[in-house]
Amino acid sequence: MLEVENLVKQYGELTAVEDVSFAAGAGTVFGLLGPNGAGKSTTIHCISGLLKPTAGRVAVAGFDVVAEPRQARQALGVVPQELALYEDLPAIENLRYWGKAYGLNGAGLDDRVREVLTHIGLGDRAKDLPKTFSGGMKRRLNFGCGIVHKPRLILLDEPTVGVDPQSRERLFDMVLQERDQGACVIYTTHYMEEAEKLCDSLGIIDHGKLIAQGTVDELRAELGARDVLQLSGRFPDAETAQAVASLIDDGLDDLEVLAAEDDSMTLALSAGSQHLPRIFAAISEAGGAVTETSLKSASLETLFLTLTGKELRQ
Repeated sequence: MLEVENLVKQYGELTAVEDVSFAAGAGTVFGLLGPNGAGKSTTIHCISGLLKPTAGRVAVAGFDVVAEPRQARQALGVVPQELALYEDLPAIENLRYWGKAYGLNGAGLDDRVREVLTHIGLGDRAKDLPKTFSGGMKRRLNFGCGIVHKPRLILLDEPTVGVDPQSRERLFDMVLQERDQGACVIYTTHYMEEAEKLCDSLGIIDHGKLIAQGTVDELRAELGARDVLQLSGRFPDAETAQAVASLIDDGLDDLEVLAAEDDSMTLALSAGSQHLPRIFAAISEAGGAVTETSLKSASLETLFLTLTGKELRQ
């Protein structure tokens, strides 16, 4: 349903997306994860046709987004992070507007709008204005506007930003229902728990490059049984990191220093809690000091830390 082949997007000398390739099929949810500025939104904009790739190819339902934009967009539904609603039009008229934009009319349009209102849980608020809605209700209407024409590929860009827990769960249910009805969903998020709950497969992007992709289980397997240990404190110069790294030759074979700064250090190792005293001693002997410790067991979030050395939500 979606093919992204060697995608490159440059802005002058800045390369925002560099040689990214992935594919996603009908009836699946593909998660695109990465920190702010990693290249997620640029990739989504190239898929939707808002940006023209510098190089590479994007195809939606077999149609090239650049060479066959009309056919590609007809198969595509976009639910943007920024709400795309007409606040002074009733909810039902927002849906009718977007349905007409995609060629729906008459009884077919009316039936589809009623179906979507029920799907998004706003059947009893159809004639109310979006400006009177809560944030979660607006998010659900935003979702409805993106799917009113029954797209085969749905782009969801951070769809749960700023919503209450009940609306978040309703959005999850809507995503899974679209998948179960055969749509392909591309889901970008900052929340690992969402990715693990919804996505059949994932791609992790950082500095414009796709650094890992696969199913959740496949990506977890890349980490193995290692924990991620995050330390805050004082770690002068490079001596502290070198002192910790020297423990590799002293029995901690799978220890890895993922990131080291003057005030923080991120490590990956097996059975991390058992080796804390040795790590603290090595840091102290090098003139450093630990003020805060966070130990995370193997998970999708720790895989991201292992690959990038930083928090996804930063």
